[in-house]
Amino acid sequence: MTDKPFILQSSPHFRDKDSVPKIMFAVIASLVPAVCASLYFFRFRALLLLLTCVVACLATEAIFLWLRKKPLHPLLDGSAIITGLLLALTLPPSLSLEMAVIGSVIAIAIGKQVFGGLGYNIFNPALVGRAFLQTAFPVAMTTWIPPVAEKINTATYATPLGDLKFQDAVAQGILAPLKALFLGNTGGSLGETSALALIIGGLFLLFRRVIDWRIPLGIILSLTVFTGIFWISNPGKYASPLFHILAGGLLLGAFFMATDMVTSPITPRGTWIYATGIGIVVGLVRLFGGFPEGVMYSILFMNTFVPLLNRYTRPRILGERRKE
Repeated sequence: MTDKPFILQSSPHFRDKDSVPKIMFAVIASLVPAVCASLYFFRFRALLLLLTCVVACLATEAIFLWLRKKPLHPLLDGSAIITGLLLALTLPPSLSLEMAVIGSVIAIAIGKQVFGGLGYNIFNPALVGRAFLQTAFPVAMTTWIPPVAEKINTATYATPLGDLKFQDAVAQGILAPLKALFLGNTGGSLGETSALALIIGGLFLLFRRVIDWRIPLGIILSLTVFTGIFWISNPGKYASPLFHILAGGLLLGAFFMATDMVTSPITPRGTWIYATGIGIVVGLVRLFGGFPEGVMYSILFMNTFVPLLNRYTRPRILGERRKE
């Protein structure tokens, strides 16, 4: 016999160098290229919206933690900052600061805190805030201004996806060039204009292994196949898959929102199903829906299936028998 005590603990039984704050601040660092691109193309309006959303998210988080009699140290983990940044990057640069504050409050209060805080929410908080703004203020959320480099009347300006949906841009020959979409000199939300900036940030997350590579790859591949079928069948009516990848919020959603650890599946098979579903729903909305963009709706829609995917795609334990 030995005098040493036996300690019984539940899993996990391993140590990891990563922590919630470390992961969160890695995501914040990955958003720096997209933030810089938004500041370059939309200048002071971008700065105001970014600061407003971040401060409003932090303030809302602090108030709800205080009301729930919880310690305030979660304010330092970076999750509220990420929510503020992501929400701001999904907003049109012309949106008023009052509406940005409302969206930030909804994102933290309804999208996160009512479920119990970080780790318990079932939907991406930033997208919850944007979905509320899209429903409550549809005109403001679809009023666009051109980048600073373009001197165009705001009242007549539309995003590349807006032109594709409502102006029949392919047939009319006014489809935005791929180079402009890649570099970012187009209209749109703060963070969706520059595909290059989003790719740089996404590759950083993949290199750091912060996100599951299956999610962005699955989304891009499924959207490519879905839109590619229609493009090959009628290139005079439908845009190419590359256009759909570079335009709108596809890359922002694929790298930074669909990959949220809390609201995405934990099994490899479930992850492929989740990502494929997002890509197909985006394609359906863009090609046949009433809205030019479908990234927000597709991610929120597939978020609802994550608990089922985790349950029914769980790998069988060694020796476990299939239920009759």
